[in-house]
Amino acid sequence: MNSVARWRKSTRSDDQGNCVEVADNLPGVVLVRDSKDRSGPALTFRPDAWRTFIAATRTR
Repeated sequence: MNSVARWRKSTRSDDQGNCVEVADNLPGVVLVRDSKDRSGPALTFRPDAWRTFIAATRTR
């Protein structure tokens, strides 16, 4: 699944190297990984759960 994922840097990442990458181009799943460990594990979210998470973090 990671091989077809199109990763992009999160807009919440900072200039100090604390970066999160998101792949939301796959049907039924959103992947999130640490950009410093691209071969490491990725968190997997359902799209509705990801939207809920993003909405909650925007209000903070």
